[in-house]
Amino acid sequence: MPESSLKQWIESVHNAIEGVLHAARSERHVQYHLVTAFCVLLLSYVLGLSRDDFIVISIIVILVFLAEMLNTAIEHVVDLVSPEQHEKARIAKDVAAGGVLITAFGAAVLGYIILYPYLADVFKSGITVAKHSPSEIALISLITILILVIMLKAWFGTGHPLRGGMPSGHAAVSFSLWTMVTLMTENFTASLSSFLLAFLVARSRVVSGVHSPIEVIIGALLGTGVTAALYLLFI
Repeated sequence: MPESSLKQWIESVHNAIEGVLHAARSERHVQYHLVTAFCVLLLSYVLGLSRDDFIVISIIVILVFLAEMLNTAIEHVVDLVSPEQHEKARIAKDVAAGGVLITAFGAAVLGYIILYPYLADVFKSGITVAKHSPSEIALISLITILILVIMLKAWFGTGHPLRGGMPSGHAAVSFSLWTMVTLMTENFTASLSSFLLAFLVARSRVVSGVHSPIEVIIGALLGTGVTAALYLLFI
């Protein structure tokens, strides 16, 4: 891939993540959906959903979040085109909000249908945390860390997704990977190598002036702590 194309792709990713952060900062419902998504996915792991059921749940979560993002975009476009109050502008916003409502209602119904048998077993036999493979734990760790980074950046309201803000997402992800390598391999050489890579990534964020040392430290602690906790919970 040419260097110019790579830079354009990175900038496109940056803009897309910035859109997610803006929605998370400005729309309380988006924040609710992020928290709900994390809780539903974590519950699915705890209950030990089958592969097919988990895929359906994941698609449902994505669709609800996508509907809310589109609703937010439509609201901003309508406000731009029609800053004054107008009946058609109101209808456009109401229709977009109705799409979110329908998606959320359908998600709730499908979620109930899928989760009910698992929850019924919990009430009958008591709750037992399902065990998962290291690769599955790595997946839920990455998803959890990304959601937490988005929520924290939105809460602090500073910086950009790839250019600063609390905490450092690069440090969180890199130290999460180091933690997973350490726990999975139990090999000193592999652990040391991955730690050095994570450290270099974190240090580069400080040296380049993108993050402050405290933002990088918080990110590293977040990635390490969340990954270790989930590993101990599900292994």
